[in-house]
Amino acid sequence: MTRNLKNSSSAAGAKSDRSRGRNRQAVLSEIRAAGRIGRAAIARSLGLSTQAVSNIIADLEADGLLVERGMHSAGRGLPAMQYGLNPTGGFALGIEVRPDALFLALLDLEGQPVTTRRKALVDHAPDTVVGEVTSLLKRMLAKSDVVAERIIGAGVVLPGPFGQTGLSGKGPVLIGWQEIDAADLFASALDLPVEVSNDANAAAMAERFGGAAQTLDHYAYLYFGAGLGLGLVSQGQLISGAFGNAGEIGHLPISTPDGMRPLEEVLSRDAVRRRLEEGGAEATPVDLERIANLYAEKDPRLSEWLTQATAALSQAVGVIENLFDPQSIILGGAMPEEVLEHLVHQTQLPELTVSHRPDSPSPRLMVGDAGRLTAARRGAAMVLNRAFTPEALPVRHFQS
Repeated sequence: MTRNLKNSSSAAGAKSDRSRGRNRQAVLSEIRAAGRIGRAAIARSLGLSTQAVSNIIADLEADGLLVERGMHSAGRGLPAMQYGLNPTGGFALGIEVRPDALFLALLDLEGQPVTTRRKALVDHAPDTVVGEVTSLLKRMLAKSDVVAERIIGAGVVLPGPFGQTGLSGKGPVLIGWQEIDAADLFASALDLPVEVSNDANAAAMAERFGGAAQTLDHYAYLYFGAGLGLGLVSQGQLISGAFGNAGEIGHLPISTPDGMRPLEEVLSRDAVRRRLEEGGAEATPVDLERIANLYAEKDPRLSEWLTQATAALSQAVGVIENLFDPQSIILGGAMPEEVLEHLVHQTQLPELTVSHRPDSPSPRLMVGDAGRLTAARRGAAMVLNRAFTPEALPVRHFQS
């Protein structure tokens, strides 16, 4: 009987700890959304007692996460102290690992970049990458005012698919990573809480934090890496699938003038590279800057690719909308923003889909975060999303 009472007490204590943790996240979320807000307003919004909110705020101030933002008077009564986030009270680290490059980004609590780093990789073996990450992070901290103790976590972004699948060997995956637990590997090396996700899923979830999906609960995110990925969010939560590989849309067969081809052979940054090489040898690397310059110059080879890409995107939109009924489809990732804007405005949206509604409050297709360090920033934003969102679920790392 005594053992049962102890177990009940222990379970109750754990439940109480979880409740306090959720309330702490909820208070942070209210303050972030409001910019500056008082204790009574937070208590009313969350259905908590003013005393409970006062205790949480005291803890958050002691941790350096909040600062006082002056007094506010609303009618009768004493002016109320307003609280806001302390941007430098904590930082989130984002890490993107590609087969040929490593990207790191450090964001403050408001999601603003503090410092970033890029390093080319010749060897992307796990131990080599982890060694490079720790070395780069030390240099980042040395050249900024950030102390390591203020980093609240790391979000690691890897290309999928995870584990051994029927798609293994079909795309730019990281050789040697399929059989390891990347979360444990980075957590041990960095001594930080670590979340691991594929690039499309990280970008999709992080778009809710200061991005195009702030007001959306059901959306799809088409992510341009070397290939093409899809992140799916429903009721504010990621649809990751049984093994973390939901959204491998790059292998979707589509119709082209040359017959059926995988979508990412037509709609991806790698597809741009191949089209430029077909039209003549490229002496300059086909990176984001090069693509942006070619777009500004109205290069005929890129224009031809854009024509094929919009036709492919139209087919992909029809499939995504009919399968998942999203409020919107967001384009983002490592592609120049002006190219993504072109795709959004020039793609003929299919009419025979469930998303073709005259009363839709959101555009069916729009542009999200774009640029070279998108995935690394979004890895860091995953950490911030967790810190501020009580409903956020853990991002799991899947193995075969």
